Amino acid sequence: NARGVAAVHDKDGWLGALRFWQRLESEGALTLRVWQSLPAEKADELGALGIASGFGNTRLRLGYLKVFMDGTLGSQTARLLDGSGVEITSREEFANLIRHAARAGFPVAVHAIGDQANRDALDAFEETRGEWQRLGLRQRVEHAQLLAPEDLGRFAQLGVAASVQFSHAPSDRDLADRLWAGKTENAYAFRSLWDSGALVVNGSDAPIEELDPLAGICAGVLRTLDERAAWHPEQALTVEQALQASTVNPAWLAGDERRRGKLLPGYYADLVVLDRDPVTSAQDELPEVTVVATMLSGTWVHNPPPWA
Repeated sequence: NARGVAAVHDKDGWLGALRFWQRLESEGALTLRVWQSLPAEKADELGALGIASGFGNTRLRLGYLKVFMDGTLGSQTARLLDGSGVEITSREEFANLIRHAARAGFPVAVHAIGDQANRDALDAFEETRGEWQRLGLRQRVEHAQLLAPEDLGRFAQLGVAASVQFSHAPSDRDLADRLWAGKTENAYAFRSLWDSGALVVNGSDAPIEELDPLAGICAGVLRTLDERAAWHPEQALTVEQALQASTVNPAWLAGDERRRGKLLPGYYADLVVLDRDPVTSAQDELPEVTVVATMLSGTWVHNPPPWA
């Protein structure tokens, strides 16, 4: 809460995470809204129990099932179109998991880093779209770090969200320049995805990056973390876009667009007080914006007033 976090999409699908959040909720100590993932292999068990996405209360709900297509950039296991990398889940296997998840009433979040992994994930969503689109399931590709140009527009065409992490772009720039030499114009392509009409959702990927929404917004706008020039500045977003990707869009992905993500009458009073307006501040001041206080459902959960 001290960093302005009012809600999380917990991608750690192991069952211990759910028990942890349940314990906090039962103790009255859960000061976040949690959209919890579960392993995709549990789809049939969940379906048999009649437990579907949205099960829970206003603080803790089951959200989606998690799948991995490939590895990571740093370990050189991201699956690329040149044949390199590691395939964790094949396109055919993933399509089957989507079907089982849809029958159980769950959307899927699929980890895909390399351009081949992303293509396979999009192919599987396209192959199965008749089984999940009619149910209104809000699917997502997690990370979408390297995309072939011809796949960029498919997120919007299929209605699959690009759930990315703005902080990864400046953090990974040196590794990406070395390991994906000649391909980085299609890496961390946040502006291209946005302009294509895709729903771009920004998260932190904590603990890989810090759980700090303002740091992520800075990374999405500035595309640098140090004194160096912006890395691929053509992929930078505006402050307004970065804020929307960190507030409105995640709420929509969790099916909460009529209850949170905006400050409107009838919505939950989940809000953050900042020390200045990031929209009107000069870009070089963005890293200096700080959280003053955080509210959840009309209750201050960090630094209640009066403020100095």
